[in-house]
Amino acid sequence: MTSIFDSRLSPPVSLEFFPPKTSEQIAQLERALPKLKALAPEYVSVTFGAGGSTLTHTPRTVRHLREAHALEVAPHVSCMGGSREEIGALLEQYKAMGCKRIVALRGDLPSGMATPGDFRYASELVDFIRREHDGFFHIEVACYPECHPQSEHAQAELKHFKLKVESGADGAITQYFYNADGYFRFVDEARRLGITVPIGPGVMPIANFSQLRRFSELCGAEIPRWIAKRMAAFGDDADAIREFGADLVGDLCRRLLDGGAPGLHFYTLNRARATTAVMERLS
Repeated sequence: MTSIFDSRLSPPVSLEFFPPKTSEQIAQLERALPKLKALAPEYVSVTFGAGGSTLTHTPRTVRHLREAHALEVAPHVSCMGGSREEIGALLEQYKAMGCKRIVALRGDLPSGMATPGDFRYASELVDFIRREHDGFFHIEVACYPECHPQSEHAQAELKHFKLKVESGADGAITQYFYNADGYFRFVDEARRLGITVPIGPGVMPIANFSQLRRFSELCGAEIPRWIAKRMAAFGDDADAIREFGADLVGDLCRRLLDGGAPGLHFYTLNRARATTAVMERLS
C-alpha cells in the first residue's frame, strides 16, 4: 500500500501490537495492518505475556508479520518466570527467523508462580542476550518517566534504567505519558547520569477513555486531571472523544519531536484509526 505520508517529512515511527489469540482478534489486526503499514514504520514490536502465557502466539505473530507483511519485527522477551534454557531457545527461534531487534523486559510474575525464574531483573536478561548473541540483536528496554508502579522513587527508577544500559541495552522505549515536561526532565536526568542511548517516547493514542483509564491504573501512567475532566464532559460522544484525543496526542507528539525526541513508538492496541489520526495531525 502506498504511504499517505512523506517519509522525508515524517518522524521515525515504530508500532506495538499484541499477539491475537482468537479469530476475531486476528481479523482485527489484519484490517488494521494496511493502514498502519502506510505509516512506513521503522519496526513493529509484539508483546509477550508473563511466564509464557503467549509463548505460542507471540512467535506465530512475529513470523506472520515478517513473512506475510514484510515488516521488521522486534519481539518482546519477558524473563519473569522463565528459565535460562527456555529464554535461550526462544532467542534462537527469533534469530532463525531473522529478527534483528529484541525488546527485553522483566515482566510480571505469573499468577500462582512462587519463584521469578532464572532472571530477576531486566538487566540480567539484557546481559544474557548480550553475552549469548553479542552483536546480533539490537536490544531495546523499557523506562518510566513517571516511575514504574513498583519503584520506590524517581532516583531508583533511573538507577534501574542505567543498570539496563550498562548491561548492554542499545535503546529504550518509555511507558506512555501525557506530560511532555516529565519526559524531557527524565531524559535530562538520564543524560546527567551518563546514559547516552536513544530514549524513544511511548505514545498511547486515545480512542476509548474508559479503557485508557483502566490501563493507566495498572501501569502507573498519569492522566492529567484536566484531560479526565474534558473527557468526562463528552459523555458517550465517541466521535468527540476521538477528535479531542487525536488533537491532544498530536500536539503532544509535535512538542516531543520539536524538543528532540528521536521518534515515536505507538501503542496501537491492534487498531489503526487512533494512531493514523494522530499521524495525520503531524503530517
